Amino acid sequence: MGKKQKSSFLVQGTILAAASLICRVIGLLYRRPLTAIIGNEGMGYYGFAYNVYSIILLIASFSIPLAVSKSIAARLAMKEYKNAQRVFHGALVYVVIVGGGAGLITFFGAPAFLPNQPGAVLALRTMAPTIFLSGILGVLRGYFQGHSTMVPTSVSQILEQILNAIFSVLMAYVLVAPYVGISGKVATYKLAKYGAAGSAIGTGVGVLTGLLFCGIIYWVYRPKVKRQIAADKTKKIESYQRILKILLLTITPVIFSTAIYNCSAIIDSTLFSTIMVNKGMASRSVAALFGIFSNQYNVLINVPVAIASALSNAIVPDIAGAYAVNDKQRMNESINMAIKFTMIISIPCAVGMGVLAKPIVGLLFGPAKAFGLGPKLLMVGAVSIVFYCLSTLSNGILQGMGKMKVPVRHSAVSVVINVFVLIVLLYTTKVDTYALVFATMAFSFVMCILNARSIKKYTGYEQEVSKTFIKPLISAVAMGIVIGIIGFVFQRFMSGTSLGYALCLLIAVPLGALVYFVAIIGLKVFEEEELQRVPKGHLILKMAKKLRLL
Repeated sequence: MGKKQKSSFLVQGTILAAASLICRVIGLLYRRPLTAIIGNEGMGYYGFAYNVYSIILLIASFSIPLAVSKSIAARLAMKEYKNAQRVFHGALVYVVIVGGGAGLITFFGAPAFLPNQPGAVLALRTMAPTIFLSGILGVLRGYFQGHSTMVPTSVSQILEQILNAIFSVLMAYVLVAPYVGISGKVATYKLAKYGAAGSAIGTGVGVLTGLLFCGIIYWVYRPKVKRQIAADKTKKIESYQRILKILLLTITPVIFSTAIYNCSAIIDSTLFSTIMVNKGMASRSVAALFGIFSNQYNVLINVPVAIASALSNAIVPDIAGAYAVNDKQRMNESINMAIKFTMIISIPCAVGMGVLAKPIVGLLFGPAKAFGLGPKLLMVGAVSIVFYCLSTLSNGILQGMGKMKVPVRHSAVSVVINVFVLIVLLYTTKVDTYALVFATMAFSFVMCILNARSIKKYTGYEQEVSKTFIKPLISAVAMGIVIGIIGFVFQRFMSGTSLGYALCLLIAVPLGALVYFVAIIGLKVFEEEELQRVPKGHLILKMAKKLRLL
């Protein structure tokens, strides 16, 4: 097996990760004007609605790309082009039926899903049609990923996020305009309620844009598919009944795993809202606190997690293909490289966000926010980045091996622990919003431990510790000291201004990255052969030699 084959999933994963990061940055940039329009209360309503939307989307169609890519990749590995295409057609039938039903349930069941937050009902109903469209988009993305190309998915994600950002802000402004300048609780409530619904419209427009783009790419790609099908001499053509059965057997465990893995968010929001209201806090105040947690802390934490999510999507077809031909060596090499690559990125991200929490929040959400709750939550919970990245990636590894039920069990155990920690903290302490941070931290940590044990059990994979965890951590600590000094200087002399925060990050981030790069190369985290397999590794190798690090 050549180096190109060994690193193909990493290259595709890097493409998808880059697109995901761009999307996250776009998402961060439009949060500030959106918050200025609809306020923390409006962002809280949107957060409550989005959590319900997310869990219904997960059940209905979110797992479709993974299931389709896995099924198609396994058939392409055996040159069964006709059967691969039948998987695609069967998946389309599935999402039309299930996605349409889920959209109707969401629209008519919105009040029941949000009994304690009536201000979020309109936003959830606005998202209902998006669930149907997301299913079809998911099938197209899974189709391309199964063919080992992440480019259509990556470009469609960027276009989706750009349109989402534009229309979220635009429609929020249009819907709240009649209430701007009108004082009183009723006017403020309607401003937040309709502003959240306007933001939800942007989500739908973004998904529709991604769907149109992927549809055009598939249309262009069809002649090649037809040639492959015409040349296919596979004798055993799978029936659509068998295809749908295989998809259901693949999708169902993935649905449960992904749903349970992500349902902690909706459970947390529901418990937090109910318990805090029962303790005497007004529901609108609870919504404002949750808005800070979801709009500032969660959004920032999820930026680096996008890398692990991208690598997880990329590694599933690679693992599935290797599993189909019983190539355990290739599986273990892919697992090792994916985990190492993820940790190399997630560990410094966690340290950097924790150390630079104030300037990051101050720049993205306004100078006043730098002294609020958001940065404090980020300082406390930044370590969750590492846990979420590793648990997300390990979920993909297990699913790629066909061990669909394993992440389901692990997610269920983790959710129970998450709920236990949240309830105990909310009832026995006064940490309030910090309880959400600690609960989600416990969830992701337990997932990491359980998934790691199962990967070792099913593959015999022995996790290397020094170069994967310890040396990157040492390098990140050195980086953290440097950027911490820079942050301290700027906060002392230029604190409280957007310019000061921008200059701080402009200097600290590149310098911190350089310190980290020098440290990981100096500590020999990567061998020369490994660097050559990393995307643009030859440039990294050339730079390292020029700096006399190798």
